[in-house]
Formats: sequence, C-alpha cells, structure tokens
Amino acid sequence: MATMTLLLYLCRLLLFIFLQTCFTSSEQFAIRFQELSLCGNVEYFDISSLACVRCGPNQIRSSSGTFCICQPGYKLISYNGGAIICQKCDENKTGVTQDGFDCIRCPEGLNTDGRCHCNPGTILVERHVNGTLMDEAICEVCDGARPSFSTPSDSENRCVRCQESFINTTQSCECNLPNIHAGGLCFSQSNLNLPAGAVSNINYPQLAISVHSSWFAKNLQASAAACLLFSNTTACQILGNMCVQNMNSLNVLSNDACGLFNIIYRNTAGLGIVQMIPFWRTNLPWLFYGEQPGLASRVISTDFIPISFGFKSSVQDTRLQFIAAVYSAEGNFLKWQNAEGGTLQLCSDTAVKLNAAFNFGTTYRQTCILPLSKILTDFAEPVFYDIYIHFKSSDGVSSLWAVPVLNLNLQYNGKFVNLGNNMNDWYLTRRLFLVDALSGREGTNQPKVIRVATKLNISIRLAPSTQKGLIYPPLITVFYSEILVENPDAQMVPISFLVEYGMKQSEDEIQSDIALGVLGGLAILYSLIKTASWKRRIGSPLIDLQTILKFLLFYAGDLGNVFFIVTVGMGLYWLIFFKVRSAQQFVSVLLPLPEQEKTFSTYIGCAFVLKAIHFVHKILTQLSIDIFFIDWERPRGKLLKTVEGGEEVKNVPVPVSIWRTYFVANEWNELQTLRKINPVFQIITVLFFLEVVGFSNLASMDSSSALNRDKESYKAPCNIFLRYGVSAAMWLVIALLQVIFFTVFYERFMEDKVRQFVDLCSMSNISVLIFSHRCFGYYIHGRSVHGHTDTNMEQMNLNLKREAENLCGQRGLLPNMDTQTFQVSVTNKMRQQYDRIHEPLTRRTGPSRLIDTSPGPFEQSTKAYHTMNKFLGSFIDHAHRDMDYIVRDKLFLEKIIGIEFLEPLDKSIFYNDDSYSFTGVLYYGNEATLLTFDTLFFCIVDLASQNFVLAAVLTFLQQKFFQLIRCTLGRKNLVSKTLVDERFLI
Repeated sequence: MATMTLLLYLCRLLLFIFLQTCFTSSEQFAIRFQELSLCGNVEYFDISSLACVRCGPNQIRSSSGTFCICQPGYKLISYNGGAIICQKCDENKTGVTQDGFDCIRCPEGLNTDGRCHCNPGTILVERHVNGTLMDEAICEVCDGARPSFSTPSDSENRCVRCQESFINTTQSCECNLPNIHAGGLCFSQSNLNLPAGAVSNINYPQLAISVHSSWFAKNLQASAAACLLFSNTTACQILGNMCVQNMNSLNVLSNDACGLFNIIYRNTAGLGIVQMIPFWRTNLPWLFYGEQPGLASRVISTDFIPISFGFKSSVQDTRLQFIAAVYSAEGNFLKWQNAEGGTLQLCSDTAVKLNAAFNFGTTYRQTCILPLSKILTDFAEPVFYDIYIHFKSSDGVSSLWAVPVLNLNLQYNGKFVNLGNNMNDWYLTRRLFLVDALSGREGTNQPKVIRVATKLNISIRLAPSTQKGLIYPPLITVFYSEILVENPDAQMVPISFLVEYGMKQSEDEIQSDIALGVLGGLAILYSLIKTASWKRRIGSPLIDLQTILKFLLFYAGDLGNVFFIVTVGMGLYWLIFFKVRSAQQFVSVLLPLPEQEKTFSTYIGCAFVLKAIHFVHKILTQLSIDIFFIDWERPRGKLLKTVEGGEEVKNVPVPVSIWRTYFVANEWNELQTLRKINPVFQIITVLFFLEVVGFSNLASMDSSSALNRDKESYKAPCNIFLRYGVSAAMWLVIALLQVIFFTVFYERFMEDKVRQFVDLCSMSNISVLIFSHRCFGYYIHGRSVHGHTDTNMEQMNLNLKREAENLCGQRGLLPNMDTQTFQVSVTNKMRQQYDRIHEPLTRRTGPSRLIDTSPGPFEQSTKAYHTMNKFLGSFIDHAHRDMDYIVRDKLFLEKIIGIEFLEPLDKSIFYNDDSYSFTGVLYYGNEATLLTFDTLFFCIVDLASQNFVLAAVLTFLQQKFFQLIRCTLGRKNLVSKTLVDERFLI
C-alpha cells in the first residue's frame, strides 16, 4: 500500500513538471500559420482554430473552403449546423435533390455537383405541389406564348413573366435576330433610333491605353435603349453615370456613352424640361450646361445666389450649405447628403477639421497620400454626386442652387478644352464622382485601371460692389488621375482638397497702380533734387556718368520707399478689412487671388532689393567721409629741451596733450553704430507678440480674428498679404514705440549720447569738422569758453561752476549764441587748401605702430596734422579774408527738400543746425533707412520660410554683420583721415 501511494505521488510530480514545462515554454503562444488556399480538396479551413481540418467520410470541401459538403452521389442524413453525415445514393437514383437530403432519378443527366440537369428554357421540378418527392425529376418547359409569356427565373426553379421589352418587341419571351438582346432587354432595331454597336472600350489618355469595360459592355446599349424607348429613369441615370465615368467627353463618335446620351437628349426635346432649367431634360439626369460659346462665363459670373454671407452668425449665414443628390452606379437615388463630414473629401480627419472646409471665408487646404489598396477597399463601387447650395429664399422656401463642375479631364473632339484659362472655351458639367473602380474592370476581378479625383477645388467668388455678402455660384474643379492597378499595397495616391475664395480686385489693382505711379513719379522728382543737391555739394556743375549713377542710386532708395509704403498699406488694408469682424457687417472684402499674391510678392521683392542697394550705398557714403578734430588748446609755458644730436638746450613750448583728441575720437567711434532702438529688444518683443501672444494667427486665411486658437480646430494656411501685414506692422509699431520712448523719455531724462558728445567737445576744447561731400559737411564747435581745458580737477569744476552761474560767455560760435552745430557749405578754394594740407595724411598706409622703420612719413604726417589744425583754427577765426564765411539760418524750404539755394562762390556758408544733422553720417541719423531694411529683411525671410523664429535669428545676424562691417571700416577710415592711433579706439 505504501508503495502504491509513493508511485501515485511520483506520477503526480512528473505530471506537474510536464505541465509547468509546457506552460513556461517561450513559444507557448506560437501557432502554425495556415492559409485557406493551402487546404486540400478533402480539408476545410476551420475559422475557429485557424487551421486546415480534414473532412469526414464521403465529404469534400465547399466552394468557400470553410465547411464540408457531401461528395456527388451522396445525400445528407444528418446536419445540425456543424458536422454532417453523408450516405451514398442507390444505384437507380444517382441524383441528389437541390436541398441535398434526398436522392432522385434525373432524366437528362447530372451536373458536375451531382444535381439534376435541365436544358435551357426549362425548369427543374423535384416535388409535387404538397412537397412529396417524385421518383423521377421533371424538366418542365415554360410557356412563352400569349397569354402566359413565362420564362425560367434566374434560379431556374419556377416560371415567371418575361421582361416587358420582350413582349412588346416579339410578343414572346424570345429575342431573335434582327432584334437586339442587351442587358436583359429586347429591342427592335427598327424602333431603336440609336447607332448599333455601342462602344464599350474606355480610353485612358494619361496611360495611353484602352480597356474593354465589362460594365459598359453589359449595360451601355441596354440602358441607352431603355432610356430612349421606355423613358426608364433608372436606365437614364445609368447612362448618365457611364457618361460621367467617360469624363463627360464629347467626340466625333456618337456610339460612346456621352454620344448616346446626347442623341437621347436631342430626341426627347418634346418631353419638356425640369425645374425650368433648359439644360435639364425630363427623365434625364442633368449632365451638361450646353455647348454655346461663352456659356460658362455667364453661368458662374452673371447671377448671384440670394444668400447674404457674413462673419457674424447672428445676422448672416456663416457656413456654405452644400448638399448632394447621391446616386449609385446602378442608377438608383440613394439619399440627400450634406457635404459636411467628409462627403467630398477622400482624406480622413476629425469632424471639426473636415467641417471647417465649409466655414465661409476660410481657405481650406487638405492633402494626404492614400494607399491604393485602401481606396479599392473603401470605394469598390462608385457613388455619383449632383452638388447644390441649399438656402432659403426671401419667402422662406427651402431652395437649391446647382453648383457647376469644371472637369479638367473632359475632351471635346479630342481636345482638353477645360485646361485653358479662357473661360469662354470651358464646358461645364454637373455630376461627379470621387473614385471609379468599376468601369476599368475587364471582368469581375480587380480593376485594371481606376480613376481617382486627386484634385478637387471649390472656388467661391464674392460679387463686387453689392456690399451685401452675395456670391456667384461656386465652381467645383476636379481632376482625375488614371492609375494602373499593379501592386495596390505598394502604390500610393496623393490627394488634395481645396476651398478658396476670391473676388474681382480690378479696382484695388487700379488704386495700387495709381499709388505706385504717383509716388514713383514723386520719387523721380525727389531723386532729381537729391542729385542736384549732391552736384552742388561736391562743387561739380557737369553732368557725367557719375551723376547718372548717383541719380540711379538715389532713385533706388526712393523707389524702394515707394514699394515699401504701398506694400505695407496693402497688407494693412486686407488685415483690417478682412480680419477685423466689426469692419464687415456683410462680407464685402475677400482676400486677393493667387495671381495677385504673385504680383504682391514681386512688389515686396523689389522693395527689398532697392532698399538693400540704398542701405549699402548709405554705408559706403558714411565710410567715405573726411573728418578732422580741431584742437584749440594752446601751450601754457615753456620748458627746456636738449636738441637731439647735440648738447644745446632750448626753450620750447609745453606740448599739448593728445589724450583729449583720442578721447573725443573714441567717443565718435562709439557713436557710429548708435541707434534709436535696441535691436535685441526689438527682435525679442516682435517674436513674443507674434508667437506667444498669438498675433501670427491673424495671418491665417479665415475670418477669425482670435489670437488664441483651439489646437483641435483647423488651422488655415497663411496669406501673404496678411502675414506681411502682421509682421511688418508688428515690427514697425514696436520700433516706433521704441523711438518715441528713446527720444521723448530716455534721451531727455536719462542719457543723450549725441548731446553728450557735443558737450564733450566743449569740455575737451576740440571742434569737429566733417565733410560728407567735397564742399559740404558739418561742424561741431567745441572751443572752450575758458580758453584751456587741459587742467586739473579743481580748475575743471571751477569752470563748470562758472558756466552754470553764467559768469562766462556762451559756447556758440557767434557771440552771445549757444549754437554749436552747423551745416557747412565751403568754397572750392577752401576745399582745395584743405586737400593740399591733408595730402600727407592720405598717403599713410597703416597705423603708426607699423611705421617704425622710417621716421619720415610719420614726421610728415605730424607736420600736416599741425598745419591742418592751425589752418582750420584760423579759418574758423576768420583769419583768411579770401576764405571767409558767413553764418545764417536755412530757409524752411531748404530744410524740407535738402538743398542749399545759395552757392558758396566767394565765402563759405555756415548754416545754424540745432537738429544735430551731423548724425546723418552715423547710424543714428539713418534710423528710417535701417528700420525699413530690417523690416523688409525680416518679412522676406519669413515669407520664404514661413517661420518667424528663423526670420528673427537671421535678422539679428544680419544686423550684427553690417554693424561689424560699419564699425571696422569706420574705424579704418577714422584712422586714415586723422592721426588717431587705432590702438586707442575701442
């Protein structure tokens, strides 16, 4: 007993170990993969175990392959919905009844499946009326003569009345020659006013192939005949669908689908029209608008749809109510279907984004790439749509307005007439489909070719000058791609769906052209004045090639300003009147068309290029100035100095310190790139408002003016007018606020570096003479009223105190005047003297620290410097009678147009200048030019990249690059024109 118990426990342990091993195997969930096609003739595919299972005795696999049936000659004796049992029939009853449960004798033999066979025109009868099984089956002949007119049914198990066309044509159920039997109908050739032999081949011009369509071969002739002879509306719809499948093409052949449709259309004119529409024949679908030249333009550009659209739902319609009459390929009316929910969109998306396509004023663009296998699965049978706009008339009646279709694949006598831009050559249609995988089938298998609406565009045009938000009938433009089906899983199909808006912008174009013309003319005049002023300031009366080049440079800058003003104005106009809801109670303004966007882009490009030329010209002009620092400080006392090379000691004047000149020169160098705005703050603030606050959303092509958008909502593409308007306006507004703050608050209450520089000149006893032109420039009078400024701190404080208490003279050039800055127009004689003295300075080839091998050039330059300092000081002190000057105020007109009416012939002229116009040779005085160029650069980069961040980064780098160029070359110019050592310039 103990031994048996031990053996029992041992068996249990072994079983436990075996089970654990089975359930912990790494392949416990792996099964063998078997396909239905791999199952043998006596095996079926079990849908539960997903494996091939052997059938029972005397059984074979069914046609579907998922269950077993009895072999021929065997009947069922047991079937409970699962397993079956089969038994062999007796030798005298070898046939099996249709239900499979009995055996019977068959007088005319057996079919391949073991059932009784009957000849055509007869039906098989196996049971009596009460259901009792006959000993022998009977093949009963149907009576096809009057009055029975019977024929075997499709299942050939009973006699039914034959189709009416057979009775009407032959008075029997037969359709013998010369009558035509097509599509289950019988027609008399003499009564059928249609060409014989309908064309069932479909041409695919994109693939350059032709396909024999089994669908057309079966139904084309029959549907045309039934439509013509019997006014069968279903047959007429089938014929119309086949014409649409044939791209509504009209050719010289009259026996294709559209040719047959047109024959019937003409022959049924007496039946009248539908809904008072001349192109809609009774019993026929409305496929064409007619062939009259110019009809297309009248259809889409003459009548308004009586709906007032707006951007406020409380007052006007804000959505486009498209509705479609949906038909099957068999000609059956399926339903009325709203276009929302993706009815016309092959690309899938959320309901919110799909329905956004029909928000009035929203430009909608949807693209995707679909696998061909998905298209074949989802659109095995084509569905046809007649599109309408649904609205309520003035008396509240629900009404429809037909929407025309422009099929780009339509051919008229072999020409694609709808591909051109001439609207008068177009042929408009009505019906469309999205996918046709039916007509390209040569049999019942997979289609050889399918057509897919890869581009579908809905265009809505606002009626001009109505101010009531009225629109013309929308136009649906569709393009079908022909796809040869080879490998559906690998083939990809690009799809696009577009809803765009437009209006006739001829008045706006005229106004913009007028603005460009007028301002461009003024720019020419202003450039001529600038050129004349430049000629006078360089002291040259001749008109030469240099003059023409200078005029072109001036004109480039002025014309760039014109383009900039016009483009910013256009951008702000569309931004205000389209995006601001309160500006349009009824929609009266829509965004310009793509053609106008191209023109606008050209304008922006011209503005940028011209301003870039102007900007570079400005920098080069600033780098070519002549500048000299006049030191008024005189030696105070003498000192003993041993003469070099000897022992002789002489009394020489105490040297005047050069540090004041270096200090002033260094401050001037720092002023060269001083601006009225902070570029870094400008860029950061613009980005903050555009990207964080959400002003960039105002550039979207929809009616919403909200700055914050729901992430789940559709985001419309950006419009170039709106994006340029938003970015330019944001840049200019922030810059303008900075300039106002800088000039009104910062410079007045904190720090004014330009005024401080003028004060520094007075404190340093140094004047600055700048020649921006050969005979014109600026003078900063820095001569100290105290005579000396090279002194100690105590004396300096005492001098400042005396000035504060008005115990000394004023700093101005003239007595009792405090004007220190002047515009200078000098005579040719004075300039020639300046050039003669300045010549040694211009021969210097580099900084003084590099000229250490030969002391000659440095000594010569030093001598020239002291000579120039003495000459200019004496010139300012009126010491030269033949080179004297006068001081006067500029006339108001002279200030406005920037030209001096008086030419300095005998005496130079100093013009009082309290506006510090010497900053014109610095960045500071050209803020408008810099701001315009930065704005255009930012906008150009953004429009090209559609990225504000990238535009900001590149704008910052551009500013730093030109600032570096300006500082470096400006420092070089300062060193070359004076004796200032570059090592002391920061």
